[in-house]
Amino acid sequence: MDQLLPFALFAFVASITPGPTNILVLSHSSRFGLATTLPIILGACAAAALLVLLVGTGLGGVLARHATVQALLTWAGIAWLSWMAWQIFRAPAQAIDPQRPIEGPRLGLTGAAGLQLVNPKTWMMALAVVSVFAGSDAERTARVLWLSLVFFAISIPCLIAWACLGRGAARFCRSAEAMKRFNQVMAVLLLGSAWLTLAV
Repeated sequence: MDQLLPFALFAFVASITPGPTNILVLSHSSRFGLATTLPIILGACAAAALLVLLVGTGLGGVLARHATVQALLTWAGIAWLSWMAWQIFRAPAQAIDPQRPIEGPRLGLTGAAGLQLVNPKTWMMALAVVSVFAGSDAERTARVLWLSLVFFAISIPCLIAWACLGRGAARFCRSAEAMKRFNQVMAVLLLGSAWLTLAV
């Protein structure tokens, strides 16, 4: 319990700072609305918490012993996020009409959960959680379970804040040209957030 406050602060910073998931939530909410973004938030937060649990109960040790697997996961994640950035960049420009939501493919709950499996930021966060806060005593498994639940509870409102930011941005995208520029900015930010993980 003495580590709960430091961990809560860590979880807040890890969840609220810009990363691929945050930018996708912002972009999706600006185009499709807050209600359709909630499943993405739920899927992303649940998958990130599950990764903390998996890394803390053994997967972290496997990754620590196999640098090649770590590198493959990182490059697969960067490649997939780069492809998503390209899709957002080249998305057809369409003005936002509050009375008529934009049509098009959406990420969804399972897509957002799958994103966490290839998101380098999420893997680094899970490894940091386990190495700093899990400890190595007999209560490690129970502690990891609590850490994953606390992370889930903290990350949900953080991503909802990003979704609300996206809805606010949508007010400035009432023309097709403004929406095109917004999509391109989001695509560049997503691409940058993916490739910056190599510098960490």
